[in-house]
Amino acid sequence: MAAGQGLDGLEAQFIGRVSPTAPRIQAGGHPCQGIYWTASGARPKVALIATHYNVDFAEHYIAPYFARQGFGFLGWNTRFRGAEDQFILEHALIDIAVGVRWLREEAGVETVVILGNSGGGSLMGAYQAEAIAPTLAAAMPGPGGAALASLPKADLYISLNAHKGRPEVLTDWMDASVVDERDPTLTDESLNPFNPDNGPPYTPAFVTRYRAAQRARNQRITDWAKAELIRVNAAGIPDILFPLYRTWGDLRFMDPALDPSDRPCPSCYPGHPAQANRRVGIGRANSLKTWLSMWSLETSKCQGGAQLAKFDLPSLVVQSTGDMGVFPVDARAIHAAIASPDKQLEFVPGAHYFEDSEAHRQGAVDQMSAWIRGKTG
Repeated sequence: MAAGQGLDGLEAQFIGRVSPTAPRIQAGGHPCQGIYWTASGARPKVALIATHYNVDFAEHYIAPYFARQGFGFLGWNTRFRGAEDQFILEHALIDIAVGVRWLREEAGVETVVILGNSGGGSLMGAYQAEAIAPTLAAAMPGPGGAALASLPKADLYISLNAHKGRPEVLTDWMDASVVDERDPTLTDESLNPFNPDNGPPYTPAFVTRYRAAQRARNQRITDWAKAELIRVNAAGIPDILFPLYRTWGDLRFMDPALDPSDRPCPSCYPGHPAQANRRVGIGRANSLKTWLSMWSLETSKCQGGAQLAKFDLPSLVVQSTGDMGVFPVDARAIHAAIASPDKQLEFVPGAHYFEDSEAHRQGAVDQMSAWIRGKTG
């Protein structure tokens, strides 16, 4: 463990820990890693923890802002940082628990706030839901099952510019005009969202047909993955990798009249969607098991609604109005799915990571901090 003096009166302490289902690797790396941000010399009683499916959150942009407000902030990574193609939900939840326990048992934190940011929203929702009502432990023998059965609960939940769930966001973004998953050049022009004959603006009939075709594409991949897993397992091969193409095809990237907001349009996170859709995107590589665990509408438990329905803790949903990939209807769906009666939905100005404005970023942090203080006294 190493500690360092950060800028502007902050401290950033590196944390590395083993997991109940993953030891330290021979080269020295810990499966669970992160940075704990605090004001210099402080030992906060309230701290946030943020984790993503594969993005490194150790140096999360918002960590220093919360530390300056007097909170601790643990930017936490599971063993799957940078390894999305290997993701398995059960092990990710076990790794998140290592960070929560560190906050309570070593950092002296009394109130843990789960921050579900961006893609990490449904992951942190799944963690809290499993801590409230375990469902996965019985299928995992040994230390993994014991760890899943005893995940420590958080006390508060914040959803910040979060996607509804991993299968939902991928399906919403899928290009429904893909004809053959093995050949990204083939296109059904009657469904091509970038064919001007189809729009924008897109007609209600086209939107309905397109959305159905997106769900059908997800199901085709799921059906293939299940059958392929049986086939390769029979040959003694535990899993294989496969690519995924053309995942920047959400109609909302092109048509501002669909789910209106302050977002620039046409646009998506990597730029113009017609160009981004020809490059790699989310879900670009998967193992068969990862597809079924993370992306499949049929089999994945990384879907937000079913997890949020278990929530019994105070929850805040914050959504920026200029977000190009999370839309107002998504935030409203998350808020509606949270079962706790103590919940709040707030729309704030800004882009996905508030990279457009320091004032927007600080304003969002001020609002979340005030809500936390209101819940913790």
